[in-house]
Amino acid sequence: MSKILPAPYLSLFLLIFWLLLQNTVTPGLVLLGCILAVAIPLYTNRGRDFPAKIHKPLKAIEYFFLLLVDILISNLNIAAIILMPSRRIKPALIEYPLDIVGEVPITVLASTISLTPGTITAEIRRDGRALMIHALNVEDHEKLIASIKQRYEMRLKEIFKC
Repeated sequence: MSKILPAPYLSLFLLIFWLLLQNTVTPGLVLLGCILAVAIPLYTNRGRDFPAKIHKPLKAIEYFFLLLVDILISNLNIAAIILMPSRRIKPALIEYPLDIVGEVPITVLASTISLTPGTITAEIRRDGRALMIHALNVEDHEKLIASIKQRYEMRLKEIFKC
């Protein structure tokens, strides 16, 4: 039974949430909800192989809001680049050395970089000790690395204690 329903409470929650979103109960919607309630936990079950303990949840909330602000500021910077084509951009591919360890913290950092407009994590080195980052406009490589370490990696070290 655990192979079909690896997370029965999650499946029940998904079914109820699905039906609440539909605002009606018909046999077709119940059937589709049941299929989704079984398929989603089966599809995402692999994510449970990488447990992570958040040691400072308030810092995680602070990190989330910092990321939102940085996304907004980066969007404005990208808009300025688009609206003023006379501005010269300096794209760069940077190898970013990691101080954090663990699949989840590294994934959160890589996702943070990719969520911020103008930067994307292109690759994680095989040994897990560096990220390859493509940035749209970089004046100083070392300054970008220091900024990521100070704004994101330092906070993730605190949140995940890694």
